[in-house]
Amino acid sequence: MHVFKLSDKRLVYFVYAFFSILLFSGILLLVFMGDNLSKTVRTFFLVFISLNFVPKLVFSIFLLIDDLQRGFRWIGGKVYHLFGPEVSHLPGVPISRSEFLLKTGIVAATIPLVSISYGVFKGAYDYRIKRVKLPLPNLPAAFEGLKIGQISDIHTGSFYNKTAVKGGVEMLLAEKPDIIFFTGDLVNQKAVEVKDYIDLFGKVKAPLGVYSTLGNHDYGDYVQWPSKEAKRANLENLMQVHKIMGWDLLMNENRIIQQGADKLAIIGVENWGAGARWPKYGRLDEAVIGTEDIPIKLLLSHDPSHWDAQVRPEFKDIDVMFAGHTHGFQFGVELGPIKWSPAQYFYKQWAGLYKQDGQMLYVNRGYGFLGFPGRVGMPPEITIFELHKT
Repeated sequence: MHVFKLSDKRLVYFVYAFFSILLFSGILLLVFMGDNLSKTVRTFFLVFISLNFVPKLVFSIFLLIDDLQRGFRWIGGKVYHLFGPEVSHLPGVPISRSEFLLKTGIVAATIPLVSISYGVFKGAYDYRIKRVKLPLPNLPAAFEGLKIGQISDIHTGSFYNKTAVKGGVEMLLAEKPDIIFFTGDLVNQKAVEVKDYIDLFGKVKAPLGVYSTLGNHDYGDYVQWPSKEAKRANLENLMQVHKIMGWDLLMNENRIIQQGADKLAIIGVENWGAGARWPKYGRLDEAVIGTEDIPIKLLLSHDPSHWDAQVRPEFKDIDVMFAGHTHGFQFGVELGPIKWSPAQYFYKQWAGLYKQDGQMLYVNRGYGFLGFPGRVGMPPEITIFELHKT
């Protein structure tokens, strides 16, 4: 039988100290160096921090419950001892609430540990195709059955597995969409992040074109630039990337797709989000000019809050808005009618199809990830739409 010796204790202390120092160092590096770290190092520390903190947070809840019940039992015991009658103890061994809570806490803490591990190593690139039929009463005959592919929130600065990303692109192309929409956030902060993926996403083509917009992360608003000129140059470089890839970037403008005598308008605006914290670069009033007589109008706008705040109240002739931005919080549950994510506490429309007063909004769950390098219960999405006349 192995006897636990002092040297064993020292080893435990050493291992604990090593991982504590590593955790603290990771936090400092992410805070003070951020983008200067390589993707591999940044991803490692983000995973390591998540695996450390989240299970401990869950376990601490049970410890708190245990402390509270101990306190109430102690108070109750004192009160009962003073005022209650004396009773003899019942036979048998009493069940320890503390032991039960602690063991339950350990079991509960393993759930996020396993979930986070799965989300990083499998969920981050577990691309899923969502198929959606869009009923449009005014759809011209030439566009009956038109197939549209949508991806959103690529966030190339977060990727660490190019082979897996390629698999998602191949899934999209295998669907053979007639048109492809990209609804913003190609990068996390800087245009240089997309450099290694231009060749891959440049393969995203469609017979009637690929149309794209900018998201809030594409403007470099979350970076401390040395000058306004540097920030402007970054945006110009990113816009050039869209052009190199053959994507038609819509900057508050539109394109008319014509099949014979039938027409359809694709409208794209820069990022526009409701609330003070989100930029409002979009000018939908400019983007719709020339589309007044087009029977079907499809809008690309990154932030879904744009729909309720401006699109529905002021532009009632826009049939469908395509958005992204929320990522579905990269965490949630979608099982049949059950649909939950923390994203719903921040956005009224956060994932999937929404309809109101004859207009529709679709919120894509995102192709990539940001911050936490994975997805749990909210896999990356490739959406395939079919247009039909009702």
